[in-house]
Amino acid sequence: MNTHSSADRLRKLRWTLTALFTAMNTLGLVVFAWLLINEDGDQGEERIDAALNQVTSSVSRLVEFDGTIGFGLVNTDVLNDRCPQFAILSGGAPAFQPHFSRSNCVPMSTQLLNGLATEAVKSGKLVQGHQKATDGAMVKVRAEPLRDSDGKTFAAVVAVQSTEAEDAAHTQFTLLVIGGTVLLVAILGFAGHLLSGRSIRPAAAALQQQEVLLAETAHDLRTPVAALRALAETAMANPAQSAELLPRTVRLAARMGGIIDDLLVRARLAAGVEQLSIQPIWLDQLVVGIVEDTATEGAEVTVTAAPTKVNADPALLQRAIGNLLDNAMRYGRHPGAKAFVHLTVAGGTVTVADHGPGIDTTMAGDAFDRFASTGGSSGLGLSIVRWVAQAHGGTLAVYNADEGGAIFELRFPVSPN
Repeated sequence: MNTHSSADRLRKLRWTLTALFTAMNTLGLVVFAWLLINEDGDQGEERIDAALNQVTSSVSRLVEFDGTIGFGLVNTDVLNDRCPQFAILSGGAPAFQPHFSRSNCVPMSTQLLNGLATEAVKSGKLVQGHQKATDGAMVKVRAEPLRDSDGKTFAAVVAVQSTEAEDAAHTQFTLLVIGGTVLLVAILGFAGHLLSGRSIRPAAAALQQQEVLLAETAHDLRTPVAALRALAETAMANPAQSAELLPRTVRLAARMGGIIDDLLVRARLAAGVEQLSIQPIWLDQLVVGIVEDTATEGAEVTVTAAPTKVNADPALLQRAIGNLLDNAMRYGRHPGAKAFVHLTVAGGTVTVADHGPGIDTTMAGDAFDRFASTGGSSGLGLSIVRWVAQAHGGTLAVYNADEGGAIFELRFPVSPN
């Protein structure tokens, strides 16, 4: 049996969407970071190769050979005094006095340099790769064979460049890329969480409205359903009282129907699916009509109205004013006393005053919330009134009169026409 609630499943869905969004972006960022790191490493190798190539190709042109080798031009060239360092070695060809550049950028084994020169002379091809200096540092070497005018190899130029600076720069770049990738993953994860929250917000709102509607239905129908059952059981047990109990049953059923209608309107307004049919309305005539059509049930209801026109949805306005009137007749009285309700209409405002016990001023801010109760009211009717007022750009206020009783003031913008 699945014990997870719909809200739990929505939360799980949000985290799943966040994880998928983050994983996809992470994969893309990792691939991009890997390409950047490789590209930087390749560029570092290319810079070292370019420096070594400049030395070997330039020195090859400076070496003089006419049966004997001359290093005069080499000794006077600036390459002889700066890095990368180089050496001109026979490499197994007829022996001559080797030449080493005056710069000693990295300590190298003469035996290693001779071995590279020998390989280049014997193969007649360029030899290059990574080697270790005598101090253990990694270096890049390039051995280029030297040829005479007949194309015969007679020596080799071996150039050496330390990779330490490029390795350090590449390591720093790699750390920056990794750090930036981690930071971007965190930012994208947070952004994904926000986006996933927005994507499921309509579903969450619909779920919340469903849960609210169910809770309000259970809350507001519990008492009248129990009363209706009690009336039915009494009528069954005492058939002689059926004529007396039937009208009460009908009124109670009508009240339950009104509660259900209020619940549906409340849910539709909250979900934003209730479309307002705005039109000019004479507010004073609407209020008088509502009072004439409402069964007062022993309450004394009076109206004082001045002509005032507002732009509103007549059906919603009628429900809101009807709820205020019903609330005042039902709860605006002292126990056992007759209800006195007076409605005043002027300047786009409908005021409903009763002579009941009033409202607790400390709870006035919560009086319009669902389930809030003032003198036994469910609070749902007042919640509908507030929603209608807000939907029309109006307000609903409540306060106590100096002589006692609650006053509800429903205000709408006056129509300019």
